[in-house]
Amino acid sequence: MKKIIFALSLITSVCVFSQEKSNNTTNEKQIEGVVITKTKKAVEQKADRTIFDFSEQPQLNNGNVLEGLKKLPGLVATDLAGMMYQGKILDVFLNGRPLNITSNDLNAFLEGMPANSVDKIEVITQPGAEFPATSGGAIMNIITNKNANKYLTATYSGNYTFTNYDKFRSRTTNSINLNARNKLFGWQLNVGQNYRETMLSSQQENILDTNSDRLARGYFAKAGATFDLGQDRLLLNYDIYHNNNDNYTLSSGIANILVSAKPNVYKEGLFDAYDAANTNNVRQEAVVTYQKRFSDKSQKLDFQFGYTKSNSKFGQDNFYQKGKFTNDNTPFNYFRGNIINNQSDMRIANFKVDYSQPIKLLDGGKVSLGGLYERQDYDTESFGLTNLEYQRQTASTYLEFQAKLKKFDFTLGSRFENYDISGVTRYFDKDDKLVQADLLPFNKFKFFPNASIQYNMMSQVYVAANYNRKISLPSISALNPNNTTFGGPNTQITGNPNLQPTIFDNYELKVSAFDYAFIGYSVSSATNQVAQIVRKSGNNLFNQQVNISNMKIHNFNVGLPIPFMLFSKPLSEVMKFNFNPDKINFMYLYAGYQKHEIDNLNNKGFWIFNLMTQLILPKGINMNVNYSYVTAKGGYFYFTADKPFNNSLNITLTKKFMDKRLSVSVFANDIFNSQVTQAYSNLPASESVLLRTKYDSRNFGISINYKIPTKNKLAKEDASILNQPKKEDNGGVMQQGQ
Repeated sequence: MKKIIFALSLITSVCVFSQEKSNNTTNEKQIEGVVITKTKKAVEQKADRTIFDFSEQPQLNNGNVLEGLKKLPGLVATDLAGMMYQGKILDVFLNGRPLNITSNDLNAFLEGMPANSVDKIEVITQPGAEFPATSGGAIMNIITNKNANKYLTATYSGNYTFTNYDKFRSRTTNSINLNARNKLFGWQLNVGQNYRETMLSSQQENILDTNSDRLARGYFAKAGATFDLGQDRLLLNYDIYHNNNDNYTLSSGIANILVSAKPNVYKEGLFDAYDAANTNNVRQEAVVTYQKRFSDKSQKLDFQFGYTKSNSKFGQDNFYQKGKFTNDNTPFNYFRGNIINNQSDMRIANFKVDYSQPIKLLDGGKVSLGGLYERQDYDTESFGLTNLEYQRQTASTYLEFQAKLKKFDFTLGSRFENYDISGVTRYFDKDDKLVQADLLPFNKFKFFPNASIQYNMMSQVYVAANYNRKISLPSISALNPNNTTFGGPNTQITGNPNLQPTIFDNYELKVSAFDYAFIGYSVSSATNQVAQIVRKSGNNLFNQQVNISNMKIHNFNVGLPIPFMLFSKPLSEVMKFNFNPDKINFMYLYAGYQKHEIDNLNNKGFWIFNLMTQLILPKGINMNVNYSYVTAKGGYFYFTADKPFNNSLNITLTKKFMDKRLSVSVFANDIFNSQVTQAYSNLPASESVLLRTKYDSRNFGISINYKIPTKNKLAKEDASILNQPKKEDNGGVMQQGQ
């Protein structure tokens, strides 16, 4: 019986996913009447990562990046506790480089990036020695590259979405990608904009209710050029992202109202308030890469220099704060004016070298080695006072061996990193006196090993065991002592400049078949895990970042594709069928169980479910149904879900026209309007706090993607010059890791 079940699992995987999707066709070459078509898989499981194709999947690329990510099986993203994939804390990279932001800042950045600007998402669950040890539990690498051709080509992507809650709101995104190559060099330009009108309502215990009307405007430009120097290549990249957001917030509740200053005097009162806030972020990145190539194509030497500069401004103005004092019912009406005026400035410079070559080891192998030097400076300011000056220098080197022996693949690596972290913080004490203090220094040399073994049972079926040790440095958004979201009379939202780095030991066992079907178990043991807490003291709520001394995250997950023809055709006929997934109906099931073990807490585990179904309707219309659900009552760090963190049903209908150059999709997200975040804070020896947030997640819209055809049918596709993963070795600019 067990053999039959195992065989059926493998067969269903082959039926659906070992074939190539015609609706994911990326390029086409026509030579003397012969057409060769290359395709991309919708999802691809590899030994150390899972790859999700965004570019050709309308159900993922019809909104912003954060909305698309929340539809990925196994990924949990919340405003309260950040982003995890299959039980692993995610460090988010953009085109192979760390974003260095988390929590609300990360969500805001991803909301400002149109999903149709993303090519694919790589979730690297077992980062090897070539990746920075600071990648923590796992890496999510957002890749925005497109392909460059011998002749000028252009692709336009547009999206319109609307919501209709308390009023009608619109969202639009537009982008165009231009690329070409001549005899001397290749170039590529990707520009776009987005405009979003959204609503956010929140409740914090019984002391604060807010309703926010949000306006967000974003712009981005990505430029790249590549120069061939014999076998070698020089690549230049420049990216800029700009977001300008306005929030208009009505709030009410009970608070200690400031009635006089110096010394500060407070009285309890019931209040209504109206505030306007503005966030302005500009992020710029420049990268120069020189790729040295040899006669042996598997021998490579890369040099890369990168520089990132990110500026952020956040201000909030209070127009009125009025109500009645609770002790005598006397009214009050205050105009607070500018109550928040914060800025931050981040600068990161790095230089790295990567070298690899084949070696004679067992039945064949490869050695990789390299080094990295990085300097980060981060300053924050509030009302003209520089209240944080943070500096970090990191120097690292790595060595990794890969080898084969019959049906076994082995990887053994080590990475050495030296950290020098220092800085000062400034604040006013209770007596309004300016105090300056040094940050807790972190000057250590650390060793990070990694090892994996994979047994290849048959073609595309393997069992793998992995181990790695990683470190996660506190992100700049967690270190920022200033509030960058919303400041009410009873809310205190601050970072923690004294956070310490987190050390992870990650273990995983996984069985995978034909890139799609898999079953796995992993455990991540963390020391000094950074987590968000919310606590209540009187009429005040405090939102802070803290270190958890010790915790473990257990995760079990399984994924299985099921073609519907298994229920209508004999197995012998199914095996002979020449599959084209555009012409078949199938379902993909994912289930995962996750449990957070934290000292002095009795957290319950929770289940994660994702169901994706494709149905082929008449007239060549493709219907995609995606349902995601995370069970309630589970413990998620220091929060317990009162309602499911994820509970949404999304439907997308897509049809292609004009020889598949034009793709039109109509969609409905969160049809039953059931997506809500509602949880209780769960702190030892502390009163629990109810937190509830609701976005206007139910929305409807239309998405268009038009590939302007080239006049020359023999136009040869060249490697992307914006960014490309290193391991795929196809001449891309942006390398994995660091």
